[in-house]
Amino acid sequence: MSKTPDQEIISLILNEATANKGFRLLVSQYQEQLYWQVRKMVVVHDDADDVLQNVFIKIFKGVKNFKGDSKLSTWMFRIAYNESMTFLTKKGKTLQISSQELQDHLTEKLEADVYFTSDEIELALKKALAQLPDRQREVFNYRYYDDLKFKDIATILDLSEGAVKSTYHIAAKKVEQFIKVN
Repeated sequence: MSKTPDQEIISLILNEATANKGFRLLVSQYQEQLYWQVRKMVVVHDDADDVLQNVFIKIFKGVKNFKGDSKLSTWMFRIAYNESMTFLTKKGKTLQISSQELQDHLTEKLEADVYFTSDEIELALKKALAQLPDRQREVFNYRYYDDLKFKDIATILDLSEGAVKSTYHIAAKKVEQFIKVN
């Protein structure tokens, strides 16, 4: 399927007569990419589906405010990031555990998740990532899995490009060390 230009999708969504068509196009083009971004953060498939629904609702309601200062995908990643973090914060409060304990809990659930079909290496990487502080894990995920440029990660996370580069290199060293030891 050919990719519809972002500006065309936005125009369709902003036109009341074609809003549904535009939204369906947006979902079909970005659903998988956004799902995996959310899934990397919230870990559990069912949670990722719930968060993704909220993400698309916010995108649909907020597209009229999209200024075009960044790529549409970067803007949507920012929304997905914020929704994922809100979800994780609420989940941690509900379970009355710290962010680190929540990551450990989610990694344990991942091993039992029927939707997780990766091998031992991928599981070891997930365990290593669970040990990282939130910011390092986020930066690592965007760079390693999504192959985003440091500039785009900086925009999504509202950081300087230098801070993102530094954070990524520190995270990569910690992941490497964790995997060597375990």
